[in-house]
Amino acid sequence: MTLYGVGLGPGESDLVTVRGKRILEGADVVYSPGRLSRSVALDHVEADVIGDLDFPMTRDPEKLRNAWKEAASEVAPVAADGTAAFVTLGDPNVYSTFGHLRRILDAFHPEVDVEVVPGVSAVTAFATALGVEIDAGAGLALREAAGGKSPIGPDRQILFKVTDAPATHEGLVEAGYDVTYGRRLFMEQGETLVTPNPADVAERDYYTLAYAERRGLEKDRPTAFDGVAGESDVDNEEVSTGD
Repeated sequence: MTLYGVGLGPGESDLVTVRGKRILEGADVVYSPGRLSRSVALDHVEADVIGDLDFPMTRDPEKLRNAWKEAASEVAPVAADGTAAFVTLGDPNVYSTFGHLRRILDAFHPEVDVEVVPGVSAVTAFATALGVEIDAGAGLALREAAGGKSPIGPDRQILFKVTDAPATHEGLVEAGYDVTYGRRLFMEQGETLVTPNPADVAERDYYTLAYAERRGLEKDRPTAFDGVAGESDVDNEEVSTGD
């Protein structure tokens, strides 16, 4: 049958899509890779449906490969005989743990069909929380900034995993960016915080993001009034604003 990779969104249970909720409610087992995703899933399924998967907090590639192989070996029989779901915060295809599981299944369990149910990613949730408008034609880069990295280049960036905000901030400001930080936005657990001060988010937290915009960036945002020379030129025509 099928394994569904279900994006839960940024962390609030009512931001799960209608399709994601339907898949979760119909799954034989819902596998969770962590306590935060488990918490969100529990708002949609009973606890006895949840299957917890353990993954080591390590960068050792061999240990990680073994952990994902073990996870695939557990998930594959359920998905082959029925319907299983693997939940992840955000979207399964955007900086997600789900990609590792899918690659292992493709290599060692080709009998399992895999489908992805998109979720609201941290990128769009972050832009919404900050009131940032990404205009048509504007570029936006997604970069990782773990360990104090300060990626530079694009005029607008959303940075993931800002685990050393002061160090990241120093490099970005020196490169000419204005920076705003957000922590645990649209999440049910932990304190939500939006701040331009890196000291406010200096304590390491995996769920810290940053929006960096080139200082002095010109923004040309067309409006419905662009091209209208003045009141005398429109011959008393009214501009409709809707009912």
